[in-house]
Amino acid sequence: MAQQSNLVHLSQYAAARTVALLLGLFPVNANLRTARGMGQLLYAVDRKHRQRALENLRASFPEKSDRELNEIARESMQHFLMLVMDILFTPRLIHVETWHQYVHLTGLAESLKLLLRGPKRDGNGEEKGGGGAIMLTGHYGNWEVLGYTLATLGFETYSVARPIDNPYIDDWVLGVRQKKGNVILSKRGVTTTAQDVLEKRGVLGFIADQNAGPKGMFVPFFGRMASTYKSIGLLAIQYRMPVVIGYARRCGGRFEFNIGVEDIIWPEDWEKVRAEGGDELRYVTERYTKGIEDFVRTDPTQYLWIHRRWKTRPKGEAPGLLGVG
Repeated sequence: MAQQSNLVHLSQYAAARTVALLLGLFPVNANLRTARGMGQLLYAVDRKHRQRALENLRASFPEKSDRELNEIARESMQHFLMLVMDILFTPRLIHVETWHQYVHLTGLAESLKLLLRGPKRDGNGEEKGGGGAIMLTGHYGNWEVLGYTLATLGFETYSVARPIDNPYIDDWVLGVRQKKGNVILSKRGVTTTAQDVLEKRGVLGFIADQNAGPKGMFVPFFGRMASTYKSIGLLAIQYRMPVVIGYARRCGGRFEFNIGVEDIIWPEDWEKVRAEGGDELRYVTERYTKGIEDFVRTDPTQYLWIHRRWKTRPKGEAPGLLGVG
């Protein structure tokens, strides 16, 4: 059985590499147009994911018409296939000499200061805080290009990611992700932990809109309670790390992106909440979730509406009311 599974994984990997080789014969933007066409077709035939996206959108944008929601859902699926294409071309196109042709940095002054500042030290040379940050984004635009661009610019970054089920494809994609120095902390063979990174005042990245299951903290996201991981807020508070909420938004249908920051949560912000008797963990979790919602609202077509963000429901919620997704 294990041998059969391995053969399936090898055949999938061989097929993926063959397709990647063939796509490499064409310019990236031509391939992105092909991906858009494939997304259009997939939207027409994949009833399951089409309905999931529309259910999520109806609950998130009750003011929009069915025509508008169908258009958003269709473009969302197109963007997802374009993201797959992006991953193949990112290491070919984004280099120290060329990144500015494809990536535009907007409103990043404060964030770059965070990345550039080193840890503070006392008179004995011991680190006393300062430096480092937690950087968050969502399943929006091209979330992969964020860490890759920072690594290309010389910033050592670490990102938490779930490994792909196929180990051969996972190793291949991992090589792409880490080519410029963006270290991926996945569940398979990890030796460095998130705590290790933050103790050394490093930069740690998360995709922060995952469903966290029944043990998560329920906070509002597009007007509905969504189970959200507590670990991000706990790490920020424990290590006194600022939390940067950012995005990489695609420009039109091209391999071109605007990278920007929606919000920065400073330690002083949650410490004020704590001093006033509030729940600092809930404050951090609600605020970064609101930041993700805000940049999604700017262009909802680039959000991955097919993913099950609202799968887990709070205890006591009436069945069928808000449990879409």
